[in-house]
Amino acid sequence: MRIATWNVNSVKARLPTVLEVLASLEADVVCLQELKCETDAFPYLELEEQGWTCAVHGQKTYNGVAILSKFPLEGVSREMSTLKDDQARYIEATVLSDRPVRVAGVYVPNGNPTPGERYDYKLEWLDALERHAAAMLKDETPFVICGDYNVIPAPEDCWDDTVWNTDALGLPETRAGLRRLKHLGLVDAFAACDGRAHQYTFWDYQGGAFQKDHGIRIDHVLTCPRMTDRLEAAEIYRKARALEKPSDHVPLIATFAD
Repeated sequence: MRIATWNVNSVKARLPTVLEVLASLEADVVCLQELKCETDAFPYLELEEQGWTCAVHGQKTYNGVAILSKFPLEGVSREMSTLKDDQARYIEATVLSDRPVRVAGVYVPNGNPTPGERYDYKLEWLDALERHAAAMLKDETPFVICGDYNVIPAPEDCWDDTVWNTDALGLPETRAGLRRLKHLGLVDAFAACDGRAHQYTFWDYQGGAFQKDHGIRIDHVLTCPRMTDRLEAAEIYRKARALEKPSDHVPLIATFAD
């Protein structure tokens, strides 16, 4: 099974690119973030024609998350058990493959500018995700939590830490929030399977960042112990950033034994 995550930065504005990338990923499940459309405005028809079952939590103008699956989905939830949130940043469903797995898609708040209310919200969100993940672990259902975490895990996960360690994505408190998730027993799939420094999932549109490889790694697939046992590979689909009208993020794909 191949499970991917991708911040598409507007699913409708970039629909031809989205369809092209999805067709080439050979993924069974894809978590999308930053849909920038309401649930009813999501391009269901175009994606269903590619064989996707869609669970969507949209929001006008910004935010929005979805789970696409080649298998049926059941038990769709659009909020964490630990946070009442009016922003569309969380979705969760059971993928009914031969070995069912619970898949959660997250779009963690950016948190800038900091300090301030936006950063406080980011830390609150990460804390709620930690408590929700702890509850999922107690349930013992196999699961993965995929998405745009807006967290740079370590200095080697960005092109220049002196640029990013004062940003909400790279502050010590932000990185500590991700570490607490890992301390529960979750594993960063890319770090476990690849682990090379300076491998990125995001490049800004400004200043030729992609051409200079001035990127950051903020999109992650975290696996519970039962899914970690099945984890075989993880890769960043970098070529998506070089397409016409690309997202500023690229997909990350984790492969699990069937």
